[in-house]
Amino acid sequence: MNDETRSLTALALVCTLKPSPSESSSQLLARQLLDELATHDVTGTAVRLADYDIKPGVELDEGVGDQWPHIREQIIASDILVMVTPTWMGHLSSVAQRALERLDAELSETDEDGRPLVEGKVAIVGVVGNEDGAHAIIADLFQGLNDVGFSIPSQGSTYWNGEAMGSVDYKDLDETPEAVANQNATVANNAAHLARLLATQPY
Repeated sequence: MNDETRSLTALALVCTLKPSPSESSSQLLARQLLDELATHDVTGTAVRLADYDIKPGVELDEGVGDQWPHIREQIIASDILVMVTPTWMGHLSSVAQRALERLDAELSETDEDGRPLVEGKVAIVGVVGNEDGAHAIIADLFQGLNDVGFSIPSQGSTYWNGEAMGSVDYKDLDETPEAVANQNATVANNAAHLARLLATQPY
């Protein structure tokens, strides 16, 4: 199987503050994105970061007990990175911020031509919250992810904002809003397309 037809893989980093098995809107959106990617022959798995001991820092390995290296192995092995975060006080979750900080180490991880090891990978973003802030969160995540080498596809993000100062979460909805479902499909289509292009014609 050549690069044009080979199956791709995706890893979703779920940045909810809630460890498993708590219900999570971020987990739900990540699963929906992975399901859409599957329609483009992309096999995906989700990792809930709150289930792991991820030490603070900007190194590949922060020492005894740090479980980030295990997660990083999965990132390096995947073609598409999916980051999904809730909105807290108008910002990305602290879990998502820590993941970005740990990804900073990728700036020093390069191939023989000096290119970041993640340079041929695609990153997409999802945000949920019953308050505003999604656009700013997406901008922050895209900047950080692109900074370390990930490529961002056209219309590479999706989000849901509930009613301001409300109490309904994404996971509480009876069905996915049509606009969100359509955008999820667009994100997956464009991410798979770009990932295949990069597999055949790397930078």
